[in-house]
Amino acid sequence: MAQNYVIVALGLVVYAWTWMQGAHGEYLIGVGSYDMTGPAADVNMMGYANPLQNTAGIHFRLRARTFIVAESLQGPRFVFVNLDAGMASQLLTIKVLERLNSRFGNLYTEENVAISGTHTHAGPGGYLQYVVYSVTSLGFVKQSFDAIANAIEQSIIQAHNNLKPGSIFMNTGDVKDAGINRSPSAYLQNPADERARYPTNVDTQMTLMRFVDGASGKNIGAFSWFPTHGTSMSNQNKLISGDNKGVAARLFEDWFASQNNSTNTNSTVDIDFSIIIIMDNADIGQLMKKAQSIKATRGKDCKKLASQASKVRKNDGSLFVGAFCQSNVGDVSPNVLGAFCIDSGKPCDFNRSSCHGNDQLCVGRGPGYPDEILSTKIIGERQFKTAVKLFESTSEELSGKIDYRHVYLNFTDIEVELDSNKVVKTCPAALGPGFAAGTTDGPGLFGFQQGDTKINPFWKNVRDFLTKPSQYQVDCQNPKPVLLSTGEMFYPYPWAPAILPIQILRLGKLIILSVPGELTTMAGRRLREAVKETLISSSNGEFDDETHVVIAGLTNTYSQYIATFEEYQQQRYEAASTLYGPHTLSAYIQEFKKLAQAMAEGENITIKGPSPPDLSSVQISFLLDPLGESPPKGVKFGDIKEDVAFPKRGYFTKGDTPSATFWSANPRYDLLTEGTFAAVERLQGERWISVYDDDDLSLFFKWKVDNSSLHGLATIEWEIPNDAVSGVYRLKHFGATRTTIISPINYFTGASSAFAVQ
Repeated sequence: MAQNYVIVALGLVVYAWTWMQGAHGEYLIGVGSYDMTGPAADVNMMGYANPLQNTAGIHFRLRARTFIVAESLQGPRFVFVNLDAGMASQLLTIKVLERLNSRFGNLYTEENVAISGTHTHAGPGGYLQYVVYSVTSLGFVKQSFDAIANAIEQSIIQAHNNLKPGSIFMNTGDVKDAGINRSPSAYLQNPADERARYPTNVDTQMTLMRFVDGASGKNIGAFSWFPTHGTSMSNQNKLISGDNKGVAARLFEDWFASQNNSTNTNSTVDIDFSIIIIMDNADIGQLMKKAQSIKATRGKDCKKLASQASKVRKNDGSLFVGAFCQSNVGDVSPNVLGAFCIDSGKPCDFNRSSCHGNDQLCVGRGPGYPDEILSTKIIGERQFKTAVKLFESTSEELSGKIDYRHVYLNFTDIEVELDSNKVVKTCPAALGPGFAAGTTDGPGLFGFQQGDTKINPFWKNVRDFLTKPSQYQVDCQNPKPVLLSTGEMFYPYPWAPAILPIQILRLGKLIILSVPGELTTMAGRRLREAVKETLISSSNGEFDDETHVVIAGLTNTYSQYIATFEEYQQQRYEAASTLYGPHTLSAYIQEFKKLAQAMAEGENITIKGPSPPDLSSVQISFLLDPLGESPPKGVKFGDIKEDVAFPKRGYFTKGDTPSATFWSANPRYDLLTEGTFAAVERLQGERWISVYDDDDLSLFFKWKVDNSSLHGLATIEWEIPNDAVSGVYRLKHFGATRTTIISPINYFTGASSAFAVQ
């Protein structure tokens, strides 16, 4: 009899599982997110290679956002991580995979893990292992690397722990006015009949996936792909920022929370709304009177977790995750008003993107010009609004296999068979003079222009002093003049990658191509088309015209740009930065087609290729850690140096910007991960409640060294948003310090005087 009960019970379990799988989702799904904000002082930003662009505060925090999909507990699965970072890093991928192996065994490997970057140019650098990417950061920056590696690992753990039956829906639509082609003259080098197949010289389509919990029917996340550069923030900016894609993610996540909670943030704080209503309707005179009675606090010690307690969005693993991923972004700029000469206001030279022969005078303009923060917000909003429309109208549910293929390739020596049956080869990595010219998003060195086909004697001598390119390299890279033969430079360790990973992920009809670089618009189109054609022709109807291919750029490692053969001839920035010569794109297409054929035919990749090197043991760093510091005599860290300055009317209104400056220590002593350096608190009864923090677009944390005393100063600025509730507020600062390099870290806080907002 007992045996019968066991059989019935097992039958019910199987039935329940089958029902959940059938009626409540095809897959197991999980999402995760974790703070990856690196050092907010002294560290060179990764992207523009401007040696003077060192971090000095936070616009809003950076995050690693992850989704995991699996057919079943024991079935195929893959992980996709989207970083608010310039790009993925080979060393990051290697070290994260080691951590995952120690925790999960062989569940997550190089085969089924993809780590991609949004390409923000406003994040701390020093986390890539090749010399050319760490020159301006003064080498390797361990704190920057650890912040990203920890966030990737924690976001994957969170997504793994959240795995549950669910459904995935897909939708596509166009994003308007979020990108223009910054190298239109190079695009015109592509065949006219090919260009005629497309309405514009950039891709405008966004692809979005919506993740739905099978049991509750609740949305748990959304990931989208769309190409536009993370260069709305200029090369003069020093605030850590996720740029336009980070803005889109913050807006999306807050929008979703506002639709599903009684407050307009992800806050877990219990709020007495009757008090808020009373305060909102209160006479401004009463608010001013109350505010005037509350003076600035002195700096005082606090616990390490105090800043986390003041976070508005508590990351307990249950928050909705919205990610905006990068695609074939190579020649796509968010500075959609175009490029103009800063001296005359006239358009730049069409072919060379210079003014009177000077590349530094030609600068792109965002839609909020001259306000780069406004431009960042506008481009982010345009992606966010499209994502909301796609999210709310998704109806196509993904179903079918989960699969993946991955291989390592030595990209310096690939034989490529062209359509004419001619065999050519890729080259050791090299950069041309057009690379040094920079782009209209961020002009480079004086004396270079995009499209340069010659190198002046001075720079030739500099090049030859470092490493003179071999004749083979010169011939192979032609028509690119070799300014830096990075593939032939190995001191003190390799300057550029040789071994690259390529990867295909499959989720039903959706195919994701993990590309370790920046494909131009036309290069991306050719790759997508070639992979789709191969999948269809090599399968027995499993793939068809409905198969949808997206490119995940800057994934798993970074190898700069991939221009078409025709674009390569003009040697603008993207072509000059196409490392492996004129046939780089053809090599990618050839090798991705091999992976696609293997996937379509159900064959495994038996030859995995040479593994990339782990160069962690030879990394060099010239950036010193802060050695310890103390405040000025008679002052405590957290004390006010400059209190809130009131307008003549005595109170603030929406759109005003109250600010306060505190004596503070270098923010590198502790990154306050999942915490905040700054908060706006509103008085509720007798309690102060955090309502904004340094992950909000309206609150800015800025750090600098006082010129007179050489002590640190932290300034908090709050641009009062239109939806702010009338009431009494104050600005609060959190920080950490140590007296000497061997002293324990101490934590401190301080608050400004109160002020009224109507």
